[in-house]
Amino acid sequence: MTPALGIFYGGMTRSTGVVNMMLMSFSAAAITAVVWVLWGYSFSAGEPTIAGIVGNPISDFAMHNTEQADLLSAGFSGTFAMISVAIISGAIADRARFAPWLFFIPLWVTLVYAPVAFWVWGGGLLSADGALGKIFGEAIDFAGGAVVHTNAGIAALVLALKLGQRHNFHDRPQPHNTPLVMLGAGLLWFGWFGFNAGAATTIEQAGLIWINTFAAPGAAILGWILIEKLRGERASSVGVASGLVAGLVAITPSCADLAPWAALLLGLLAGAGSAWAVNLKWKLGYDDSLDVVGVHLVAGIIGTLFLGFFALPTEESAGGLFYGGGLSQLVAQFMTLLVVMVFSAVMTWAIATIIGKFSPWRVSADIEIAGIDAAEHNDAGYQLASK
Repeated sequence: MTPALGIFYGGMTRSTGVVNMMLMSFSAAAITAVVWVLWGYSFSAGEPTIAGIVGNPISDFAMHNTEQADLLSAGFSGTFAMISVAIISGAIADRARFAPWLFFIPLWVTLVYAPVAFWVWGGGLLSADGALGKIFGEAIDFAGGAVVHTNAGIAALVLALKLGQRHNFHDRPQPHNTPLVMLGAGLLWFGWFGFNAGAATTIEQAGLIWINTFAAPGAAILGWILIEKLRGERASSVGVASGLVAGLVAITPSCADLAPWAALLLGLLAGAGSAWAVNLKWKLGYDDSLDVVGVHLVAGIIGTLFLGFFALPTEESAGGLFYGGGLSQLVAQFMTLLVVMVFSAVMTWAIATIIGKFSPWRVSADIEIAGIDAAEHNDAGYQLASK
């Protein structure tokens, strides 16, 4: 999925920035793999330390104490970390130097992603036995609405604000290669079945997850097209691809806890909500280059809060408000989002600021106008034949 994200993002940039954009995703996968084996997995799943804020990285450095039976789970969780940091790169396309991004990846995975994953999935602050979970209740986040998409989405907003607008922001630059966008989106949808259903613990649960991951993106595409029509626009390839991703993002936290009819409703809301939200950057002036905020942050929030209304009752939970479960699940969902957003925003700003002190984030104006691929990588996405 992370290389697929690189293809998706690559098609949405200028032709002179496609190499840089794809390398941001590939480098995120490479560096996160190393960090995850050395200490990231221990941070996110080790024995609680520092008042339940993070797992103990020393007790299982380089996975030397990890049982072989746990390695599959450890590797699977590492792919979540990979794509989380890769998602952020879409907000700073066409103007960010590659070197600071390489520093950002291990720091963000270590100091932001791993603690949040530990809080929600590893028995930390936001879990049922955690300090905040005991007060507000335990949120449902099956595959990462808060941990992955809201976390990455708010970090993307921070970096977009940190780097400022592209030189041609007000010209509303268009994707240079829509087939790449569609290909990347299709591969993401295919991979997302593994992303969600791969965490299932029973065949029955896997079936529910599969149907919901099948249904929500389809409805989200229709929701996005509806908003385009209401604006007086025609259905677009990038809109369909973005609506697809919005539906996938929204169903991620709730795929194991919604009835299929509710997944369809969620997809419709997420597609329409994200289609509306992507236009906010033109009104508010933040340059989220590839709509990470409008798609991942907004759909992640919608999908996470939706559970407070429509989560199915279980032996452990009374379910959402629609099923008579009261407001308790909605409160847990909201407070988890709030904690994750504040933490991610503050930490991302601090990391980006520190990196910027010794490795400036922005390329020069001349390089940005000419195209970032040649200057940063001595490379080009296309070799055009001369006449």
